Amino acid sequence: MSLIALQKKILHYTGKAINHFNMIAQNDNILVCLSGGKDSWAMVWALKELKARSKVRFNFTVFTLDQGQPGWDDQALKQRLEAMNLNYEVLHRDTYSIVTDKIPENKTYCSLCSRLRRGIVYRYARENGFNKVALGHHRDDLITTLLMSIFYNGAIKSMPPKLLNEDKDLIVIRPLAYVQEKDLIDFAMQMNFPIIPCNLCGSQENLQRQSVKALIHKMAQTNQKIPSNILHALSSLTPSHLMDKNYWDFKNLEREQVNGNITPFCDEQEFIQQEEDIW
Repeated sequence: MSLIALQKKILHYTGKAINHFNMIAQNDNILVCLSGGKDSWAMVWALKELKARSKVRFNFTVFTLDQGQPGWDDQALKQRLEAMNLNYEVLHRDTYSIVTDKIPENKTYCSLCSRLRRGIVYRYARENGFNKVALGHHRDDLITTLLMSIFYNGAIKSMPPKLLNEDKDLIVIRPLAYVQEKDLIDFAMQMNFPIIPCNLCGSQENLQRQSVKALIHKMAQTNQKIPSNILHALSSLTPSHLMDKNYWDFKNLEREQVNGNITPFCDEQEFIQQEEDIW
């Protein structure tokens, strides 16, 4: 695909996600996280383009966290941001040493690394007057996370396109929620973004995420709609066809039944014991 076509496609789907989930409002001050990878570079570029075209007035600053990885070199990143005439901040915090010290080499670094990174980003956003944080997760991240959660955690959850944090003082947005990773790979190559490789997660092979991505890719070869169908499933829940009692009142469905009998099959304590026996 040509660069112009890619630009139009990425802007279209980024704008669509922003509009669908009302990600950006008038006078927002957004901290845009740039890891140095292809996804976050595309997000920075797209937000710059959309800011120039939008009637909604908002500001953003690009934020890069130097985690102290061996071989880290952000000179090209800084030069590119300056050429784009963007406000940016590169903050050094050595989380690399903490992660590699706490996590064995054969274990996944992602969980601890992301928690440390998130804490630093949130603190910086609060201390500098930002009300939103933008992350570069794309469509394939969302659907992969959903399947990983099902396979390995026994829960149906993913990365929401818009999230209010636990302290309710920051909103996290993911403007690339509708953008495909293959387009971001092509776009980064054609734009010649100065990519900074990750020496933590990127150095570990055979991660669960890579296995699930490979599974989705294999299935998409037989039906190319499968990835988009998984994404659609995230916004098309039918609680009555699942098993979560918090979202569907299975116990009292008889109240809705014509001439229903609501005499319980067993008392509450017996029911709890049955559940324990099942699990």
